Amino acid sequence: MTTPVSNGTDPRDEIVTHLAALRAFARGLTGNATSADDLVQETVLKAWGKFDQFRAGTNLRAWLFTIMRNTFLSSRRKSAREVADPEGSFTAQLASKPDHDGRLAMQELNAAMRDLPLEQREALLLVGALGFSIEEAAETCGCAPGTIKSRANRGRAALAKRLGLDKGDEVLSTDKTVTGVLAAAPSAF
Repeated sequence: MTTPVSNGTDPRDEIVTHLAALRAFARGLTGNATSADDLVQETVLKAWGKFDQFRAGTNLRAWLFTIMRNTFLSSRRKSAREVADPEGSFTAQLASKPDHDGRLAMQELNAAMRDLPLEQREALLLVGALGFSIEEAAETCGCAPGTIKSRANRGRAALAKRLGLDKGDEVLSTDKTVTGVLAAAPSAF
């Protein structure tokens, strides 16, 4: 049985509050809504089965994101010998894209994000898109805060170059994710 946290609640009750952020991170890692949903489900199942290892008073959100990251990396290693769909042509036929004004910007951003090294993509997703603090992102990725700052800065620079943005250009998008990933958070750097 899981020990309740100091306020008397079971930390399992808090999982629901993190599902949207988990799904957003999973979507960024996998690049596919269906795979993202599967990754979130697998993460929650693993966390639920291992709640006896969760330490009350620690950061549940970071613990869940660490489980997700490790699950994703393990599945990538296992699928190294599988046939891939790198252009996403088969996947694109299975899903319909949302119709909104940020659609083209989001498509460009997704394409540019897929070209980034995984470490830079993780840092941008956690700090830029999901609003993690540098410390939370570092805890999730198992590295120093300075490493997360460096990865995020290098990732933003690579994205700006890929998307043809010059230093000082304003990011014109109504999509919070696009804006969050491309805009350096002054309080974080």
